[in-house]
Amino acid sequence: MADIAKIIDEIKKGVAEIIGEEQVVELVKRYYEKGENFYVKAGFDPTAPDLHLGHSVVLTKMAFLQKHGAIVQFLIGDFTGQIGDPSGKSATRKKLDKETVAKNAKTYEDQVFKILDPKKTVIMFNSKWCNELGAAGIVELASTFPVARMLERDDFEKRFKAGSSISISEFLYPLLQGYDSVAMKCDIEMGGTDQKFNLLMGRTLQRIYNIGKEQAVIMMPLLEGLDGVNKMSKSLGNYIGVTDNANDMFGKILSISDDLMWRYYELLSDKSVDEIKSLKDDVDSGKAHPKAVKEALALEITARYHGESVANEAKAEFDRVHTQNQIPAELEEFNLKAPVWIVEALVHCKLSSTNSQARRDISANAVSIDQKKISDEQLKLGVGEYILQVGKRKFAKLKVVDGV
Repeated sequence: MADIAKIIDEIKKGVAEIIGEEQVVELVKRYYEKGENFYVKAGFDPTAPDLHLGHSVVLTKMAFLQKHGAIVQFLIGDFTGQIGDPSGKSATRKKLDKETVAKNAKTYEDQVFKILDPKKTVIMFNSKWCNELGAAGIVELASTFPVARMLERDDFEKRFKAGSSISISEFLYPLLQGYDSVAMKCDIEMGGTDQKFNLLMGRTLQRIYNIGKEQAVIMMPLLEGLDGVNKMSKSLGNYIGVTDNANDMFGKILSISDDLMWRYYELLSDKSVDEIKSLKDDVDSGKAHPKAVKEALALEITARYHGESVANEAKAEFDRVHTQNQIPAELEEFNLKAPVWIVEALVHCKLSSTNSQARRDISANAVSIDQKKISDEQLKLGVGEYILQVGKRKFAKLKVVDGV
């Protein structure tokens, strides 16, 4: 017989908050005692084409639940995506056109099965029932929740007090997300802590529409990015994309701090609570080196998205470049005409984002040409081939040809 208490402990690993924990326990018990599956919903509005490891925190937890009776209802909010989730926003969001939503939705669908079991996952689109609601259904839905309660939501309250624009459609967003739970009849809804208002709306509307259940809510914390301070975000550049190549993914994970490593283990690793505690004890006692434990994490996560063989190749490449101080086996190549200003070369080769950044990189002694540090930001490169490097992980091959 399965150890239900131990399974629940693993479900709670890394979780910020569970509302309706007794329901979660009962659902798992019924699965093991009667073979009854339960339904876990998570919604993604296809407002961006690529997932990063921050998004995968919820997906990783759902993958664990799939091993213990869950059928995941992966909801692509193609209807609500045209409104835009106002959570945490200080201004009305630009709406996406249907074509962009459809394209981004397909990208999400392709990526989630790197984590979720496709045999225990149902991909759903909320346009199916939202389009069927019609005007009468929308009016009925809007009547279930007072404006005063809606304005209690932190982001709406701040914008209202500041006199910033709030569109009626933004009020509809949490109502429609809640109605998704009514239509899907889910038992559990998952999301980030920033989604609490919307997640609780699902519980409220399931009760109002009297569907015979009231979903539990599991909220996961927001994953810190590579800087260890801000949440992982593409706009902040501190992210690890699930579509990053294996070398980049492995290297980025190894670049996180030793303290942040345990947060990544807790939220991203498949290792159990006891296994993670054992690793931490080994590091604290000096039995294991933090770098070795971090390498194991990097291998696990890279293998999840690229396969074990490719992950091992990424580790070998990392060791070759960083431990043995060699140049990567494969480099992106660029061409320019002589003479080339080093600052221009760094930007052209995508090693520095701007001329100002290139100057800062040179001043910080972070730039090498053919593995030799340079300090002259006025340096001109003549005809020839050069290996440019910024920091420990950015390389490019530059071919400078005669400009005559």
